[in-house]
Amino acid sequence: MRKSSFFLAFLGLQALLLAFAATDAAYRRSTGARHLRDGSALVRDLGLTDLCLFTEARYTRHPSQADLHTPFQDHPLALEHFPSGSLLTPPAVIKERYAPVD
Repeated sequence: MRKSSFFLAFLGLQALLLAFAATDAAYRRSTGARHLRDGSALVRDLGLTDLCLFTEARYTRHPSQADLHTPFQDHPLALEHFPSGSLLTPPAVIKERYAPVD
C-alpha cells in the first residue's frame, strides 16, 4: 500500500469520526435542553438557593453568604489554605463597600 493511499484512508476515517461527533453533539443538545428544563423546574419547585461552587472552604461555597473575615480566621495576613479561594473573587458588594487593602 502506498503512503498516499494510507493517508487518504486516514483522512476518510477522520472525516467519518467528525460526522459521528457532529451527530452526537446535535443529539446531546436536544436531550440536554430537556434536562436543563427539568432541572430548572426542580429548582423552582423546591426553592433551592445558590449553587455550591466549591466544596472545600465555607466562604467559597456560597459567596453571597460569606462572612467578610472568614478567609482570615487564623490571622489577617494568613495565607490561603484552599486553592478555590484564589479562583473566586469577592462579591461585588464587598468590593464596593470597602476600600482596597493593597
